Amino acid sequence: MKDTVKVEFEVGGMPMSFESGVLAQQAAGAVSCQFGGNVVFSAVTAAKEPREGCDFFPLQVEYREKFYAAGRFPGGYFKRESRPSEQEILTARVTDRPIRTLFPEGFYCEVQINNMLMASDCTRECDFLSINASSAALMLTDLPFGGPIGGVRIARINGEFVVNPTHDDMLKSDLDLTYVGTADKTMMIEGSAEEISEADFIAAMKTAHEAIQPIIAAQFELRKQLGLPEWKVELPAKDTTLLDKAREIGADKLSDILIEGDKLKRQNAVNGLKAEIKEQMVELFPEMTEDEYFHAFHELEIEVTRENVLTKKMRIGKRGFDKIRELKAQVGILPRVHGSAIFNRGETQALATVTLGPKKDSQSMDAVTGGPNEKSFMLHYNFPPYSVGECGRLGFTGRREIGHGNLAERSLVPILPKDYPYAVRVVSEIMGSNGSSSMASACVGTLALMDAGVPIKAPVAGISVGLFTKGEQSDLVIDILGTEDHCGDMDFKVVGTREGITSFQVDLKIPGLNWDQVTGAFEMARKGRLEILDFMQTVIDAPRSEMSEHAPRVEMIKIDPEKIGALIGPGGKVIRGITETYGVQIDVEEDGTVSIFSNDGIAMKGALKEVNGITAEAEIGKLYEGTVKTIRDFGAFVEVLPGKDGLVHISELADFRVGKVEDICKEGDTMWVKVLDVDRDGKIRLSRKAAMAEMDAEANEEETGE
Repeated sequence: MKDTVKVEFEVGGMPMSFESGVLAQQAAGAVSCQFGGNVVFSAVTAAKEPREGCDFFPLQVEYREKFYAAGRFPGGYFKRESRPSEQEILTARVTDRPIRTLFPEGFYCEVQINNMLMASDCTRECDFLSINASSAALMLTDLPFGGPIGGVRIARINGEFVVNPTHDDMLKSDLDLTYVGTADKTMMIEGSAEEISEADFIAAMKTAHEAIQPIIAAQFELRKQLGLPEWKVELPAKDTTLLDKAREIGADKLSDILIEGDKLKRQNAVNGLKAEIKEQMVELFPEMTEDEYFHAFHELEIEVTRENVLTKKMRIGKRGFDKIRELKAQVGILPRVHGSAIFNRGETQALATVTLGPKKDSQSMDAVTGGPNEKSFMLHYNFPPYSVGECGRLGFTGRREIGHGNLAERSLVPILPKDYPYAVRVVSEIMGSNGSSSMASACVGTLALMDAGVPIKAPVAGISVGLFTKGEQSDLVIDILGTEDHCGDMDFKVVGTREGITSFQVDLKIPGLNWDQVTGAFEMARKGRLEILDFMQTVIDAPRSEMSEHAPRVEMIKIDPEKIGALIGPGGKVIRGITETYGVQIDVEEDGTVSIFSNDGIAMKGALKEVNGITAEAEIGKLYEGTVKTIRDFGAFVEVLPGKDGLVHISELADFRVGKVEDICKEGDTMWVKVLDVDRDGKIRLSRKAAMAEMDAEANEEETGE
């Protein structure tokens, strides 16, 4: 067996490679994946036997971005990486989902995948490298992994698809697709788009599928060059004795119970039957453990749910395969908040609030891989235990909440107005859950934004499509319940406007989708989306023309960028003085855009006057009421704008000969002056005589009516 192997190939016209044997030689599998100047390392370790009492697959996927990868120190007081960022969590999730699916049911040995970004050229996101490195590392182990898989990112610029785009590419793209597949099937998609059509989206997926083929081939080649035997996954035979007997005793009764539409009634009836079957099973199998019976009944529940759909064509609640549950919604339900809404789809209920603020309330971002340094739109998703009628621990935001919130956030970003002066925060509180609460969050977020008066481009709605398969048979169902999600094979989430898709996410429990299934799911989701949009339009058909009285108002002016320093002042003294005096908030952009936020009209006017005064330039021919600052023998210096003085020569003080300047004015007096000239150095020449003549002429015109 060779010690070190590197397999090089191309993806999207750029070099890519897998290398193994250099690092982490005690791991079950370890691979470095390089693309350009980016390197992601993946190490896989696994337990030989399941933990005692473990009844699930304990897969743990971690992803960390090391700041040394970009030649940087971590921010903060402690100069080391700490808890994972939101981007690191999302990358771990997107790596986990397609891999988890490809382990066999009943495999309960602990598997840990530790990934880290070790080098970054700061030009692109590296989540696709995490997926590929993990798959390659798993392919070097003896684990029953049904891979390999390959992953790429796809952008679309001027109608052309770009594989593994840079950050600069993404600024010009109307599509951000992360695609994962096996050699012949789709495993996962995730991302966002600017109202892309279903046909164009499928074309993007096919481009991505073609692009992953070299990645998959390279993993087989890596294993071959390391001298490992041909990759085969052999699944152990499964003992179905308990399942067979449970099916014989209670399958028919369970089938009838699982058609019940009310979630609580169904759960109570299932629990009753579970206890009834157990009594008989204990007599027949006295050595049966609690865990063994739990798994047998759990498998029976999944099996019967699937048979109801596939054979009897009967869903829970006897709902049609293309039927969406009852929809309800309200807007403007909370006082004080800037916008609010409730959205119900069956037993799934979400409440959303909108908060508007100045741009300085935007979320700072400090990704190792580069990209935007802040985002001014945030959607946060909360899933409390009471939403499913349970007790549970309340603590830090979980990975699931971050992932669902990110999906809903991506759904809404494409419809937000460009160059909107506000930072916007939407919070989706899940009040009840029975399937697709992330899609409810996209719907309720749209309603709340419209209630807040945010001028969105168009409303969006989201819906989930499920899949049940058996051999060559497959049935798609829309608006899946929690049980259908658990017992089915797919959760295909699509969000969009009437014109096209804005966000998407697909999770599978089977080893991939064919193109007919993908096309069918998109079409079913499109019809469902339009139905929900029709309903939402009956609740609120357009953004409110007036914002909440409690939302901050904004006045925007444009100043010369060279005046930004004068407005801010030394150490921020000037701008801080304005904000403290008038109780306003001020945002200053690099291009000279100044935004002033306040709920007080008088304070707004005062602050606006101050800003204008500091940043304005004296205009030739304009009259100003100035203050005499200094007296000299040859004239007086008058402040016409804050910090800007001009000279009124003694000959310009009056329309007669003036002996001494003090005969006309003294320091501290106010006087009207006219700007005669501003030279190249910014020196201002003023005239009191000309100002008085112009004012007298205007007064005479008013008296004569001419």
